[in-house]
Formats: sequence, structure tokens, C-alpha cells
Amino acid sequence: MSRLSVNINKIATLRNARGEDVPNLIKVALDCEKFGAQGITIHPRPDERHIRYKDVYDLKKVITTEFNIEGYPNRKFIDLVLEVKPEQVTLVPDPPEVLTSNAGWKVTEKKDFLNNVLQEFKSAGIRTSIFMETDMEQINFLPNINTDRIEFYTGPYAANYKANPAEAIKEYVTASKQVAKFAIGINAGHDLDSENLAYFKQHITNLEEVSIGHALICDALNWGLEKTIQTYLKAMS
Repeated sequence: MSRLSVNINKIATLRNARGEDVPNLIKVALDCEKFGAQGITIHPRPDERHIRYKDVYDLKKVITTEFNIEGYPNRKFIDLVLEVKPEQVTLVPDPPEVLTSNAGWKVTEKKDFLNNVLQEFKSAGIRTSIFMETDMEQINFLPNINTDRIEFYTGPYAANYKANPAEAIKEYVTASKQVAKFAIGINAGHDLDSENLAYFKQHITNLEEVSIGHALICDALNWGLEKTIQTYLKAMS
């Protein structure tokens, strides 16, 4: 069964809007675990517009499921992850000013940079993942990249799902089969929701984990957090 990791960035965004501690990020993370989530994902950015660096340390003390930290690997991020030692680190290529991660790594261009960073994390016993699109030139270069997993950027899939699910999933199926040949694990994230998640899971049979934040938190406003997490877990089963 694939695992569900809940990205709680949006909870931090809501908290920061008032400059107080409501909603409490720690409580929400613990509730997600209590309701069945198998991991917690955060993406601290340099401007701390949602997750603050202090949050990373506070969450590490209490999370009992998988802790996944996403981010662009500048020196400050690398040092943070090495100190906190989460179960997984996911590297994204987006610069600080973008609203959300919306592109994968060009591994053909960033081989040396990525491998140097990935080796630091692997030497510390942290599982590594890199954000990728389905471009087969990049996928076929993966044997040259020292990563444990990739995370598919699923924005294009989500954008095209309603119009033509079979067409939307096609490139992901092709890419996932190739990744499997390299003995690299597959995660996925971005715009996956309660409508398109099950179809994605059914067709990407070697999917190990999804990281979902925005859609899940939006659904929780209508259904409540417990029902929402159970709905997403059902879609994954």
C-alpha cells in the first residue's frame, strides 16, 4: 500500500496570517497522524512565509510517522536537514520567490551539484528524493544520479485529468516503468486530490508515497480533518 504524507504548509500559512499560534501546527500534525496519515511533509522556504525554521525543530520532537522535509538545497537548507535528520529529504529546484514547486530537476544539467548534495544526506542516513517531471531524457539519465527516490511533479496530470484521464496518466506510466528498471522508488505530489488520486494510484503500481497538502487541507474545511484523511487513504488502498 502506498503511503500518505500530509503537507501542512497551508496550516502554517493560516497561523502566520494572524501572527499568533492558531491553528497550532503541532496539534494539526499530531491529529493527522492520529487520523491515519503515515507521514508529515513540510517545505521551509527562506522567507519563512509558511513553515518557520523553528517549526522544523518543534515538529521533529513529536512526529512519530515519517518526517519529510522538502526544499531547495542551499547551504542553510542542507545544514538544517543534516541537523534535524528527517526520514526523508525531497529536493526541489524552485527558486525562493515562486509560490509553489512547479517544475522538476534537469538532472542532465545538475548532475554534479545534485550528487554532491545527495551524498551529504545519504552519509547521514537520510533517504533522498528529487522532484522530477516525465521528460524521458531526464528519466533515462537517472542512473547517473545518486538518489533513492524521485517525486513525480503531478501538476500536468491533475490539470488534464478531468478532460481525459487516460491521456493525462500516459506519460507517468511510461516514466514509472523506466524508473522501476533503475531500482529507484517513486513518490508523487502536486495537485493530487480526492478525485484524481485513486486513478493515479491504480496506474502507477510502484507508487510508494504521495505528499498532499493544498487539496487535502481545502477538503478538510468541508469534511473535517479526520474524514478527509480517511477519504484519501481509501483512494490509496
